Amino acid sequence: MTTDNGAPGRDETPEERADRLWTDMLQEVRVCQTGAQILFGFLIGVAFTPRFAALPAFDKNLYTATVVLGALATGALVAPVAFHRLLAGHDMKPELIHVAGHLIATGLLTLALTIAAALLLLLRTATGSPAAAWIISAAVLAWFTTTWLVLPQVVLRRTAARQAAAYDAGSTGGGGPRDDSH
Repeated sequence: MTTDNGAPGRDETPEERADRLWTDMLQEVRVCQTGAQILFGFLIGVAFTPRFAALPAFDKNLYTATVVLGALATGALVAPVAFHRLLAGHDMKPELIHVAGHLIATGLLTLALTIAAALLLLLRTATGSPAAAWIISAAVLAWFTTTWLVLPQVVLRRTAARQAAAYDAGSTGGGGPRDDSH
């Protein structure tokens, strides 16, 4: 689709674009908010179990760091809603989208770290093998890095290269861009 001025993209006003992007962001963050809040709730309860007192100092410190990361993740993922509430009606949606994007990225990073740290704590306790716990937790964090950061960048680069090739073919009389979506 092209816009009224012939540029590729959607035919929408800046306000419509901001509304669409904001709705998209809210849909995306809902899943993360719920997961972060549930994980944080479970983490809070761990300190009140009888076995917690018997944990070694390293595990208690790891638990503390995990709870703090969980609180930071929850806060960052809920912050766009609070930010929106305070700015609603001030015609600042593009700024809100920019800041909310950074908050969501921060929330995702701290959520990944929370999950990896919680997994490390769980596996150290459950398996009794600190080395295995570290290896498995590192592998899970690598998986998050791959699926949440690397893979989207690969797809973005491939799409940009494909679009550039289609544009070049179209501008040199090669028949124009193809629609490979079928």
